[in-house]
Amino acid sequence: MQTFDLAAEGLRELNSTLHAQSEETNQTKWEVVNPRGSHAIAVGLDAPIEVNIKGSTGYYCGGMNKQATVHVHGSAGPGVAENMMSGTVVVEGDASQYAGATGNGGLLVVKGNASSRCGISMKGIDIVVHGNIGHMSAFMAQSGNLVVCGDAGDALGDSIYEARLFVRGSVKSLGADCIEKEMRPEHIEILTDLLARAGSDAKPEEFKRYGSARQLYNFKIDNAY
Repeated sequence: MQTFDLAAEGLRELNSTLHAQSEETNQTKWEVVNPRGSHAIAVGLDAPIEVNIKGSTGYYCGGMNKQATVHVHGSAGPGVAENMMSGTVVVEGDASQYAGATGNGGLLVVKGNASSRCGISMKGIDIVVHGNIGHMSAFMAQSGNLVVCGDAGDALGDSIYEARLFVRGSVKSLGADCIEKEMRPEHIEILTDLLARAGSDAKPEEFKRYGSARQLYNFKIDNAY
């Protein structure tokens, strides 16, 4: 285990050190102490390493992640795992706005609640939130899976494309073109796998699925007036 004191050595040195790791590295486990809400911790990683951050972080923690596992032992500010490509980001506490935004792949797990715009414009990422999510989540979500073990706020899935949304609790309101859809066996299978990987004991049968009504895909002359 490599230990890095962020308060003593600074953010630029931390990220430079982590970026220097390769697939052949033997320094696979890192511990970051004294994060003190610093921004952009462990961004742009591209190696199969594990980074444990002992405390809460500011915005964009784990952004653009590839291959790495980033574990935040606290809460995370806006944009955690933003544009993630692969790997895993786990937040033990809560996540602020637009968690997992524009994510292309990988798995984001939030053990607490996530704020507004969770999964906005997601493009293949899997997101599992153990608690609740805020308004406008999954706005323009293109592909991937958003799993919410609690409740969802207003305008869920507004202008959604082909992402799958699974919500266990209540949904305050659905956004434009988002509807409740049938939960088929293949969706139960997807959900079972994601819940297991995220460490949730929720039962897949307790969830409802939401997705696109596909009414915004094509131009309609009536909408021009």
